[in-house]
Amino acid sequence: MIIFGAGGDLTRRKLMPALFRLAGAGMLADDFTVLGVAREAMDDDLFRAAIRTALEQFLPPEEATKEALDKFVPRLHYVAGDFAEAATYAAVQERLTVLETGRPADGGRLFYLAIPPSVYATAIDHLAQSGVARRLYAQSDRPWVRVIIEKPFGSSLESAQALNGVVRRAFSEHQIYRIDHYLGKETVQNLLVCRFANSIFEPLWNRQHIHHVQITAVETVGVERRGRYYEEAGVVRDMFQNHLLQLLTLTAMEPPVTFSADAVRDEKAKVLHAIRPITPATMHEYSVRGQYGPGTIDGSAVRGYRTEPDVSPDSGTATYAAVRFMIDNWRWQGVPFYLRSAKRMPRRATEIAIQFRQPPHLMFPLRDGEAFEPNVLAIRVQPNEGISLRFEVKTPGVDVRMASVEMDFNYVEAFGDNGHEAYETLILDCMLGDATLFTRSDEVEAAWSVVDPMIEFWGHKAPDHFPNYAAGTWGPSVADEWIHALGCRWRQP
Repeated sequence: MIIFGAGGDLTRRKLMPALFRLAGAGMLADDFTVLGVAREAMDDDLFRAAIRTALEQFLPPEEATKEALDKFVPRLHYVAGDFAEAATYAAVQERLTVLETGRPADGGRLFYLAIPPSVYATAIDHLAQSGVARRLYAQSDRPWVRVIIEKPFGSSLESAQALNGVVRRAFSEHQIYRIDHYLGKETVQNLLVCRFANSIFEPLWNRQHIHHVQITAVETVGVERRGRYYEEAGVVRDMFQNHLLQLLTLTAMEPPVTFSADAVRDEKAKVLHAIRPITPATMHEYSVRGQYGPGTIDGSAVRGYRTEPDVSPDSGTATYAAVRFMIDNWRWQGVPFYLRSAKRMPRRATEIAIQFRQPPHLMFPLRDGEAFEPNVLAIRVQPNEGISLRFEVKTPGVDVRMASVEMDFNYVEAFGDNGHEAYETLILDCMLGDATLFTRSDEVEAAWSVVDPMIEFWGHKAPDHFPNYAAGTWGPSVADEWIHALGCRWRQP
């Protein structure tokens, strides 16, 4: 595995711990080797020492033992160089030739681009032109070559198409793995099992039985040290184009013919193409935006977005967005999908909530103050991964009175805390050549075509009401009014 950007935060916090755990679980070959590539002037020993320190910092002490570290760290090697210079790739090729000497001929090279998106095109061109990574025309070709590209894949439809053009010139589609770590989470994968392996759910998964769907991904943190990035990205680029639309496609897709990469991704792409376009004239009907001001999180006062480092004092960047997507196909016609994401919420949570329709006729009388709650199937992606089902029961007593109860499945309680982290799952899948949980080029472009009109509209129409929610609250009051007018209310995951 060759990691470009080996000195970065992603490598230290996520990639190396993932590889360390995979090695510890016996899922990597004994001769598996990592070659780090970065600008920092280091040799193998300094690189190994830096990664050892990172593993001790980001893994529990019972995992990062001296014995385990002594076994893993010698697998690491390093090449220093600028990603824009051909000499760097020549040095990488020279080092790989030495490292691969005496290895089986059917092995492979996995390249991970843990580098800024602005460098993707340059690195991909150099990889192909230098011969370090070669194009393969069939997935069965050996030795294999695969490239993992981190999000964001482009910053608009136009830039995504341009980057896809660069990728297609260098490699075949089956060699490219566009990674979204949300898709590696156990509960996201379990969504497919829940739908397609249980006959009690799939017959109800349609417009006749589902009233609406809410997909929420909210955080307690602000922009922290990412002010400059967030000023350019905003919440829609940061969360909707990738994470949230991926969760929507998995929730709404038709059953694939087989559980294979292209069959699953074909159905996901169909969902994106079926989403009703949002035009400037209808933007206010389908979306609400907001920006956090000063407030309180966990008892501590926090600053507003406009006073964060590297943020303009009159910024119009949205840190909150709620969007109603309509999927114009046979299964979902008329069912709204409400997608919501925000910074500085009261708690961190990602959830898919399926709210079912109420019975057509309620024979049980409701007393004053009583309310009939609809059934909800909630799939918790993070934290406390699991699935809960809310339904009505009769309370004890002589009168017929109802109450809502929840039947809850929790991953840790059921199976223990021994699941794989998202990056472990996705890196291993890439090594095995399974692209099911990775995004295909047409999916990327279709997702950008969905959100681009919103980004463009908000970019040209500066808000005059920011900030409009306090940090530590559930967002702007206008978002509550908007969804109430549509006959729904927000869940608090």
